[in-house]
Amino acid sequence: MGKPLTKLASVLISSFDKEYSQNDDKTISVNPIASELASWYEKFRTAMDYREDEVILRSAIERILKRRSFLGGDGQTIAAPLIRELVWARYFPDSSIPETIVSKVSHQIDLYLKLESEVNQKHKINKGLVNEWILQLLSSEIEHILKPNDPKDLVSNFIFRIFKERINIADDSEETRDIQTFIAVRRAFANDDLPFLRYHLFKQYFGQMTTENVDKVSNNFVQGVKIMEEQFNYPAKDKIYSYVKKQTIPFLILDDVFRKYRGDISQLVTDEDKLNSEILNACSIRYKSISGRVKRAIIRSVIFIFFTKALFAFLIEGTFERFLYGQVVWSSIVLNTLTPPALMIIVGSLIKTPGRENSFKILKKINTILFDENPDLEKSLTVKKKPGKTDPILWGLFIIFWLTTFVLSFGGIVFMLSKLNINPLSQAVFVFFLAVVSFVSYRINRTANMYIIKDKKDNLGSLLFDFFFMPFIQVGQRLTMAVSQLNIILFVFDFIIETPFKGIVAFLEQWLLFLRTQREKLD
Repeated sequence: MGKPLTKLASVLISSFDKEYSQNDDKTISVNPIASELASWYEKFRTAMDYREDEVILRSAIERILKRRSFLGGDGQTIAAPLIRELVWARYFPDSSIPETIVSKVSHQIDLYLKLESEVNQKHKINKGLVNEWILQLLSSEIEHILKPNDPKDLVSNFIFRIFKERINIADDSEETRDIQTFIAVRRAFANDDLPFLRYHLFKQYFGQMTTENVDKVSNNFVQGVKIMEEQFNYPAKDKIYSYVKKQTIPFLILDDVFRKYRGDISQLVTDEDKLNSEILNACSIRYKSISGRVKRAIIRSVIFIFFTKALFAFLIEGTFERFLYGQVVWSSIVLNTLTPPALMIIVGSLIKTPGRENSFKILKKINTILFDENPDLEKSLTVKKKPGKTDPILWGLFIIFWLTTFVLSFGGIVFMLSKLNINPLSQAVFVFFLAVVSFVSYRINRTANMYIIKDKKDNLGSLLFDFFFMPFIQVGQRLTMAVSQLNIILFVFDFIIETPFKGIVAFLEQWLLFLRTQREKLD
């Protein structure tokens, strides 16, 4: 007989074990040849749009919505082709989505388009910003329609209820504390990006969008957006996120075990030995998945950087060199082009898999989460919205030290490139992509270490890393986000290549269906 569960753990398990009725409606099926073509295109396209795995589906839905709404349309004309494109791209298995879902998606598309129209009519507000919000909210809504009862949401709610009592904002309200804890949990555990966070806060603020409340939502839309944006830019958000993030590893493993035994979790937790064995086994499976996940991240990063680099090399760098020197200096272009993938390969070779000792640390954490009413986690966090004033002299010294790191880091690279007789523009391009690669490498390294429970103390190595490489990583983060949003190649793919390509795939599918019909007439 196992130990008694906590009240929160009992609620989580009963929610996981809840039986959901199977839908026997007619499902959406696509031709496997058309699906093969579309899925290869989608893999290539998503590699160029650098995002976390957890938000790729929502991003794809937003991209399809943007393309189809740009060409004109409503729920009736957009919903069915959108879902079909997602099945083509293998975001969902063939014949896994019932046709009845189409009407639900169509209804939500019409609702959000009506909301956008009413907001633009009632308020003097940037229409581009409204369109951005509507597309992000709608794409998130559609994902939740297509993936109902996602266990990720159950575990996120469980984590939120544990940590909201462990976080205190000394100079702000409990309501703000709860909102910031909610945002931190969604970012840390569910890997939600800004569009998903907007969607979840939108539902908390306005409730589920319906025909009855669309007028009320449109009346208060501007005020609601302002309040939500204030929460996203809350001064203490990063400290709260960091506190939650470093404690999410046991919950990731717990989620794996519960998904595997969904429907029989109540039985599993009564057998302590079996539960412990499954937790350790889940750790091993996660560790083995690290290599594949890192490889995918490296491939996507190389594609993203290569195509961005090609734009710089041939449209800007090559043009500048031809104008200045009368010819293209291929040595500098080759150096700038080969450095990013070389660094990616080095990062991949340094990846290490966590050991058995780490698994037992996770096991201990999970046991205290499930069976102790006051789980043995990190001590409670207390923060302030308005941080205490720093001595201006001390603050000035910090700024000087920080600027020194920029000068040493970037100045050292420029000095070496100058010794190699690299022209100033090529130097700027090299530094630009070195910063981007540094950030991407940092992200990949973080992915590789995402299941390691680390010691709290900093060491000399981490201190030196922060001093010399953090400037590159910070600059690279800003540049990567900017490039991913402004990349002209993505515009070309989305509106010039993707539209006719998807049209060809649709024609091919219909043609193959016609051929099959003619063949059946001969039987």
